[in-house]
Amino acid sequence: MAETIQRVQYFYTEVSDKPGEGAKLLNMLKGEGINLLAFTGFPKGRRAQIDFIPADQAAFKAAAKKAKLKLVGPKSGFLIQGDDRVGAIAEFVSKLAEAKINVTAVNAVAAGFGRYGAILWVKPRDVKKTAQVLGASEAGQSQPQPS
Repeated sequence: MAETIQRVQYFYTEVSDKPGEGAKLLNMLKGEGINLLAFTGFPKGRRAQIDFIPADQAAFKAAAKKAKLKLVGPKSGFLIQGDDRVGAIAEFVSKLAEAKINVTAVNAVAAGFGRYGAILWVKPRDVKKTAQVLGASEAGQSQPQPS
């Protein structure tokens, strides 16, 4: 099976870097029936940044507003999904390097059953070029990419 590469919109918030903050946010979203395509959190000084890629942006924003959650975004990133194989992510970051695009961050994981997923960020000025280089579709309009 081929890869699916989507240009997606993400939002982030910052919270205290202490136990339970991420769980509180995720449980709030669960309670509102919000499905996430991806989620990541990482320390940022004495705080933590939490990034969300929602399946339904409008529902996500409504839930965040109801919870009085301060969001930044939407911002652009890329969601990559495909059949797991040696060097899968190396292929994508190599294409970007050849195009002189610096990857800001990437998180990738083997999803089991021979599948993997990744989220990838580049600088805002490089989003359009990255989409072209990777052959990305807009979220909700996924187009398989050749393996």
